[in-house]
Order: sequence, then structure tokens, then C-alpha cells
Amino acid sequence: MLFILFKESVLFAWQSLTGNKLRSFLSLLGITIGIFAIILVFTIVDSLENNIRGSIQSLGNNVVYIQKWPWSFGPEYPWWKYINRPTPQYYELDELQKKAKTTQAIAYRLGARRTIKYKSNSIQNAVIAGISHDFYKIKNFDLTSGRYFTQNETEGGYHLALIGAKIAEGLFPNEDPLGKEIKIAGQKATVIGILKKEGESLLGFSFDYQVITPFNFSRYILDPRSERADPTIYVKARPAVSNAEMMDELTGLLRGIRRLKPMAEPNFALNETSLLSQGFDALFDVIGTAGWIIGGFSILVGGFGIANIMFVSVRERTNLIGIQKSLGAKNIFILFQFLSESVMLSAIGGFFGLLLTWIITSLGKGVIDMDISLTGTNIVLGLTISVLIGIISGFIPAYSASQLDPVEAIRTN
Repeated sequence: MLFILFKESVLFAWQSLTGNKLRSFLSLLGITIGIFAIILVFTIVDSLENNIRGSIQSLGNNVVYIQKWPWSFGPEYPWWKYINRPTPQYYELDELQKKAKTTQAIAYRLGARRTIKYKSNSIQNAVIAGISHDFYKIKNFDLTSGRYFTQNETEGGYHLALIGAKIAEGLFPNEDPLGKEIKIAGQKATVIGILKKEGESLLGFSFDYQVITPFNFSRYILDPRSERADPTIYVKARPAVSNAEMMDELTGLLRGIRRLKPMAEPNFALNETSLLSQGFDALFDVIGTAGWIIGGFSILVGGFGIANIMFVSVRERTNLIGIQKSLGAKNIFILFQFLSESVMLSAIGGFFGLLLTWIITSLGKGVIDMDISLTGTNIVLGLTISVLIGIISGFIPAYSASQLDPVEAIRTN
């Protein structure tokens, strides 16, 4: 019985929608724009969030960064407290490696942007990173070809380099980079490895645009004493050791290495990825709320449009409703008939909104090097919102139609 009721209601709704094509098109346009706006925002936010969280995870949850500046996402940053702090130095790495008991690996890194060249090809603002040998124990280097530095090569400052995928594509479009000699800010270096392509990273952690060199070679290119080189000591905890335990030990060791008085404030920062995660959680909450507000207004306009059209439809078909009731049609049938029309109209609008979102995100993949995809969760969300808007917008007109007196309805012109 319910199936027959549903089938008949859908058929009547479809006939009404196809019989008034222009009106139906104008009605679903508002829902289409609303669903497109809200789902596109959510799709972009989800893609950005996945990209950023992937970048943060690649840093490692059990890694602490010894730096001059602490990471902070607060409204006010007291930079004046940290401006005179010293930057981490290479000798501090040696001291920590000798004394630390809770660490699995400790490494040093410098990084700055320089121009690199090979014959007539050049890339400006490439990231040149100078690393100590144990850096590979903290950040895994996936190589498509070639090899990593040996201990002797790193300590001896050999003129060698690992290059990112984008660097390889830019400098060697038609050649194999291995064994070739490139120039980094005027210094020659032989390519011994090509890093696997990682894709765009919004936090700048991708190796695609980086050139990795031994630390003692990078001294010819980068100044370890300069804050612009962002000198950082990376410390990875042992498997059974928490970050808190390791940070307690590092705090004591660094205070001793820098000869700080017992009551003196630390002149170093111990940063960990959980600080980044917390900061971006708050950011994405704000963006998500903004997405609901932007899309909500569009959907609200579309919902009012559907409600208005349904009231017009009820008025136009009042005589027909009276005839249907006089022939035995129940109130529930009339209710379902108009409610089905409203839901169908809204669902079609939602479908086209999702289709438009899919087209835009597909085109976007060819423009930016980042995975932007319409997920199943967002598809279900879009269709669910569409159906709910259809039910809410169409219920009052449908209910008023179901309550019409058949005699009065037939007399209506």
C-alpha cells in the first residue's frame, strides 16, 4: 500500500515538474547554487586539511624541534621576548648526542633559498638544505634512483646533492640527473640521488623543490650563524619514551650547554607537531563555520524559492485536488503528492550542485598540484541537505493542500 502511494505521488510530482519546466528550473537553481557553495567549501577545506595533516604527520609525532622561536597560534605573539635568543649551533648537536639518553636520533639542518643551475637551465628560490648525517633517521628519504650520503661524505663536506622531483624536472627535462654537476649559488655539486615526488605541501615541507646537501658542504652556501638559514636541531625520541620525558631531559641538557642560571628563562624553544595540529584544528573550525554560513544563506534563499513555488502550485491545482478528494483520494496521498514534488525538486537541485562541484574540483586538479576530490561523505551530506530542505520547504504547502475541503476546492476557478 505504501509503495503504491509513494509511486503514485512520485509520478504526479514528476508530471508537475516537467509540465512547468521554466518554473522548475528557476526553483532548483537556488538549491543548486546553495549546495554547490557549501559542498565546494567543505571539499576545499577537507583537501586543505588532509594536505596539512599529511605534512604534519610526515614530520613525525615523536620528533621535537630545537629552535629560536616557539610555535604559537595565539592572537598576540610576544616576539620581543625571543628576539635576542641565540640560534641552535652545530656544537650543541655534538653535546646532545654525547649526553642524551632518551633520544633515538639527533640531527642538524640549515635551509635557505638559492638559485641552482645546470647548463642553460636554472631554478630560482630553490630550497637548499644542509643536513647532518643522521637526518635520514628522522625524516625518511624515498629515492626513485641513486643513494644517500655516506658518513664520510657528510662529515667531509663532499660536494654532493640529492634533488627533489620538481628540481629534476626543471633542470633535466631530457636527461638523467644522476652523476651530473649542478651549481648551487656558484658552488658545484654532483647529483647522487633523486627524491620521490611528494606533491604540493601547504606548509612547505615537500622535498619536491629542495636540494639536500651535506652540512659541511652547505657552509659554503649558507651561514649557520644567520637566522635566515633557520638552523634547527631535530630530536627523535626512543620508541618507549614520550615526548614529555625527552623534552624534560633536553631542557636540562640545553640549560647546561648554554650555561643558564637556575632562575633564568630558557633561551631556546622546544617545538612539537602537536602545537601545529592544535593551531590548525582551531583554524579549520572557523573555516568550516564560515562554509556553513555562506552555503546556509544560499540554501535558505533556495528553500524559500521552493516553498513559494509550491504555494503557487497548490493554488493552481486546487480544483484538481478537489476532484481527487471527491474520487476518494486520502489526505495522506495529497500530502505525499506535493511533498514528493518539493523533495524531488530539491534533490535534483542538489544533484546538479554536486555535479558542478565535481566539475570545478576536477578542473582544479590540473591547475594546482594538490589532491582536491569530492568525497563520498560530502556527496551524502549534499544530498541529505537537499532532501531535508525539500521536506522543510514543501511541508506547509503540502499540508495546506491535504486539508482543503473538496467541495470548496472544486468550486475554485
